[in-house]
Amino acid sequence: MSADRLWRYVTLSPAILLFVALTILPLANLLVLSLNDVEWLNRQAVWEWVGIENYLKLPKDNLLRAGLLNTVIFAVAAVALQMLIGFVLALLSSQVTRGRSFYRTVFILPILVPGIIIGAIWKLMYSYDFGVLNQVLDVFGLGPVDWLGNPNLALLSVIIVDVWHWTPFCFLLLLAGLESLPDDIFEAARIDGATGWQILRDITLPLMMPAIIVTFVFRMILAFKVFDEIYLLTGGGPGTSTEVISFTIYRRFFTEDQTGYGAAMSIAVIAVIAAMIIFATRATAGRGGKA
Repeated sequence: MSADRLWRYVTLSPAILLFVALTILPLANLLVLSLNDVEWLNRQAVWEWVGIENYLKLPKDNLLRAGLLNTVIFAVAAVALQMLIGFVLALLSSQVTRGRSFYRTVFILPILVPGIIIGAIWKLMYSYDFGVLNQVLDVFGLGPVDWLGNPNLALLSVIIVDVWHWTPFCFLLLLAGLESLPDDIFEAARIDGATGWQILRDITLPLMMPAIIVTFVFRMILAFKVFDEIYLLTGGGPGTSTEVISFTIYRRFFTEDQTGYGAAMSIAVIAVIAAMIIFATRATAGRGGKA
């Protein structure tokens, strides 16, 4: 082994050991935990091997099915709106010459607000008795709306909060992608007489596709793990109208003490997210190869 290769292994070994300690070992422990049933006796954890029994329970769990359906609806609706609004804001911001820093600062402010404050602010805004949204409706002669207590509106209300909170994330990534595009292509298109719509459709969107895919996957991963907004605003209710996967896992782990079953749920969610990452990576590589 050459000295350069040895030095490379020596310098990389601390990072590899840290990665194993913080990522691989917890995942391995979670996997083993999912194959056991754990009970607490005299402050001691008693493990009982059950094999794949916890995984066989997953398709029969009504709460899990409700959480999965709500998570998919939440993730698709919220991320689609965030991507659309973020891309429009990025396009507009990239064309602004005066006050560019001011507008960009305003656009990213929501993502800087801690989740606990966001929950408190929006819960007050959604309040049935004195919320600002119902006060606005009252000005127009409309009755108050139970934004968080109505099963038909609760999930939509949470989606609105998530869109307000995470659109800046999409805006920042898409803006960085837009500003990395070469200017000479757009100048040549304008000289050839291309309209703004043609430039957007035939040049901007194809060139932005890798950035769009990466941003979409990042947001989908975070959306699938949503917890704080649900916990602070609705607690999964009313009924199961805002139940999501993360909140279901939280219930199984900490309120129902089904540790092994909760671990099996966690492994299943991790597998889904890993599949999304693999798919996005291949899609991005495919787009890069075509480009």
